[in-house]
Amino acid sequence: MAIQHSVIEKSKLAEQLLQAVESQHFDQVSDLLSSLVPEEIAELLESTPRKERQILWQCLNSEQQGEILTHTNDEVRAKLLESLQAHELVKITDDLEADDITDIAQSLEPSAQKALLDSLEPVERIAVETALSYPEDTAGGLMSMDFITIRADITLGVVLRYLRKLGELPDSTAELFVRDRDDHYVGTLKLTSLLVNDEDKLVQDVLETDTPAIQSYLPAKEVAHVFEKNDLISAAVVNENNQILGRITIDDVVDIIREEAEHIQMASAGLDEEDDIFAPATRTAKRRTFWLGINLLTAIFASMVISLFDATIEQIVALAILMPIIASMGGIAGTQTATIVIRALATGKLAKSNSRSLLIKETSVGLLNGLIWATLTAVAVQFIFNNWALSAIFGTAMMVNLLVAALAGAIIPLILQRMKIDPALASGLMLTTVTDSIGFFVFLGLATIVLL
Repeated sequence: MAIQHSVIEKSKLAEQLLQAVESQHFDQVSDLLSSLVPEEIAELLESTPRKERQILWQCLNSEQQGEILTHTNDEVRAKLLESLQAHELVKITDDLEADDITDIAQSLEPSAQKALLDSLEPVERIAVETALSYPEDTAGGLMSMDFITIRADITLGVVLRYLRKLGELPDSTAELFVRDRDDHYVGTLKLTSLLVNDEDKLVQDVLETDTPAIQSYLPAKEVAHVFEKNDLISAAVVNENNQILGRITIDDVVDIIREEAEHIQMASAGLDEEDDIFAPATRTAKRRTFWLGINLLTAIFASMVISLFDATIEQIVALAILMPIIASMGGIAGTQTATIVIRALATGKLAKSNSRSLLIKETSVGLLNGLIWATLTAVAVQFIFNNWALSAIFGTAMMVNLLVAALAGAIIPLILQRMKIDPALASGLMLTTVTDSIGFFVFLGLATIVLL
């Protein structure tokens, strides 16, 4: 029986698997894989070089392959699917739920996707095609068709007899979706209410009408917010006419939250969380070169600011020693503010209505930190260089840069959001350019005016 393993245990298993692959002990590989749950095998495949990954993949039986694919990232999944023939693709999806088949179908080429859809039963095919008609990162693209609806004008006894006739409930079912005669969503009936109330009561007398439904085109991030605010376990997905299309469960939302966290972490470095870490070097270099080029342009801009004051730096060597401190402090202060703003935007806590208040607050924080650190660093500069003019210039530049950094850290993500650009992806580069350029310009400019 497969059980969840700790990070250390999985690391040891990975080493054992790679050793077994290298020594071609494939029976041992199969035995080790059988001790892992699908999510762990998916992680293992993502962290294995491509050649060994293909060998591990071939050691898995078709019943395992389908579920494992639903847990891998997009690029790894697409690469593994390329190795499958049409009949193998049909076989590995044979026992999967419609929403899992949808995940796999989204990674297929059009011809392979059509072959897969043609192999499905009519009801299942309609469910998958409906989900495929929505963007992947929306409620419609995430929803499952495995749900139960009941009418509001029937008794609880009728509902109980209906459920007994079905024999089993979909996974993670804690409530039934209630509809009216025109199939419009009207609320939910919790299974606990069904069990504790008299069978003669009508569904409409005990249903909960305050459980929100989710619009099919609502972005995945917003879906997570709805679940968080309403403490939901599952929710109905409806179309523009308020008719039930499917449902989203809490396990889907956990995936959304994890993926969003990974996206923010990777985007801050200009990377994609769906990248295969063992993709060919040429492909990875091509993806990263764009952001390296952008970074080079911003660095050149900062260098041009410095070049305006090259004569000043030549005469006062201390300026070259102190310049990195100004840039570093500004960068950290701006990053702190930008992180707060980006998180607030991602969680829906920051909008046009309250952005001004946050801007004022973060600017005040920048001013206070600027005064504190300008004073402390100015005293340190005086102690080291014994030059009151240089000390005052350094303190002034420090205060100005920390204030500008806080202001830029708040404004840049807001501007990018309005421009429909991911703030997590581009804020870092723009912020670095602003803090470096302003810091150098103020520090060297004041030094030129005062000291020379």
